[in-house]
Amino acid sequence: MVRSERDDGTQPGRRIVSNLEAEPVEYDCAAGPSTRIEILEPREVPLGGPRAMLVRRTLPQRDRSLVGAWCFADHYGPEDVRTHAGMDVAPHPHTGLQTVSWLFSGEIEHRDSHGVHAMVRPGELNLMTAGAGICHSEVSTPATTILHGVQLWVALPDAARHGPRNFDHYAPQPVSYSGATVSVFLGTLAGQQSPVHTHTPLLGAQVDLPAGAAVEFDVDPTFEHAVLLDQGALTVADTPVRPYELAYQGVGSVRLTLTNTGTEPARAVVLGGTPFTEELLMWWNFVGRSHEDIVEYRNQWQAESEQFGEVLGYQGEPARLPAPPLPTTRLVPRKPPTGGKASVMLTDKNGEPVEVTQEADRFSIAVDGKSVGLTAFIEHGEQRVFYHTEIDPAFGGRGLASVLIAQALATTRQQGKRIVAVCPMVKAYVEKHHDFDDILDPRTPEIVELLRRL
Repeated sequence: MVRSERDDGTQPGRRIVSNLEAEPVEYDCAAGPSTRIEILEPREVPLGGPRAMLVRRTLPQRDRSLVGAWCFADHYGPEDVRTHAGMDVAPHPHTGLQTVSWLFSGEIEHRDSHGVHAMVRPGELNLMTAGAGICHSEVSTPATTILHGVQLWVALPDAARHGPRNFDHYAPQPVSYSGATVSVFLGTLAGQQSPVHTHTPLLGAQVDLPAGAAVEFDVDPTFEHAVLLDQGALTVADTPVRPYELAYQGVGSVRLTLTNTGTEPARAVVLGGTPFTEELLMWWNFVGRSHEDIVEYRNQWQAESEQFGEVLGYQGEPARLPAPPLPTTRLVPRKPPTGGKASVMLTDKNGEPVEVTQEADRFSIAVDGKSVGLTAFIEHGEQRVFYHTEIDPAFGGRGLASVLIAQALATTRQQGKRIVAVCPMVKAYVEKHHDFDDILDPRTPEIVELLRRL
């Protein structure tokens, strides 16, 4: 991505923890093609009229709307709230997502319609699950002087998006790792694992690097990764990243390397997850799957429906935020490629591009547009039975079977299916990699009979 020239540091970001745009647009969220390192520049988004607050937003963008299930990333501050109004966000709704609040400094009071009243403090995760509908308010406290942090959203898969409201709080213990300080608030990194449940495989961590330090993390090759730089000078796999930019690293890499190239400490947030292949449509504070979903969510919020509940104890004005008008055109999610096939670009173990495509009864892998392998399956209720895998011998030694199987199993998880590993190659993969232990089912006599009839 070509960088545009701009003035760094002369316009500080403003505070916000939700999408309060007066005229929000819809984003057709889908997994994008993978490249080695791609730089996403922030854009300043005005929120709420002529005196709008500004926030630096790196997700979603038209060229890349997702990193794993991460579908929204705002960076705000540092802002001295002794000379500014601070944060005061009235009750507003969410559907189909989880909000992740992570502060570097300051304090925010959170209230929601699940009955939770909690404080957001630096280094402590507050994760709110909207499910079918929730509303919440956020107010910076009188004790706050400098407000500074990130607000992130996670898209829920179809199997969880109609579920109940929930709230999780977790204060990870920062650990030293190869000269860096790491706080893992979701997923696993640097030998640390968060206990917080996620509905798709995810990673979220803060990494602090002193001047001149470098750190190399072993990462899951089925994950996409992104590094959002808060402060300092950093390279990601030797690619320079400037403050507030997001560096994207695609699926297939087994290492994530960060180097502080400056004379001051650097701080970054590392995000990751398996590619999210379901169709999404995001408008205002709603994540759905169709125009009809969004219209219904908006109607229910405007009608003060029980779908979203009520926030108790909020003292500001207005008592709740009204939804903006819908656009005059129909909201359209991104569709999979024609022919009912959904593809994702990955890399083999040598860093060469390959393409994995899901079809009705198989996942195939292609090199330079030519299909060179497949893993076939049968749908059996909530189970996906993998019974045969083959790779063209002429393309051996590139790790194509592992790339193919890893993507097939990750997609199966995202689609709410369970795995039956009958194929010896798939069986060997899951015996070596335990990321899918929780959704593995045994081969039963019923499965054996199903395969006999093939």
